Amino acid sequence: MGRSDHYELVFERSGAPVSVPGGEVDVVVVRRTDRKGPGGHPLYADDTGIVLAEISDLDEVRMIASGGQQDPTTSVTARPVQHLL
Repeated sequence: MGRSDHYELVFERSGAPVSVPGGEVDVVVVRRTDRKGPGGHPLYADDTGIVLAEISDLDEVRMIASGGQQDPTTSVTARPVQHLL
């Protein structure tokens, strides 16, 4: 655990558990911004700025809505990324 500059956010779809191989999941890479979320933890964003997440030092994720029609209650987990290609 701890803080990373980059995370993979793994979004669960169609009720498929993230741990099931071949399960329906979406993965988005986010990087740390210079902003803080409502809980005081670093705010992370994808390259488009649409996907926003506050990630605690325990790798707990709070999705932040960046616009209308978003559902920040989707099940999501964060995995630290060590190296980007």
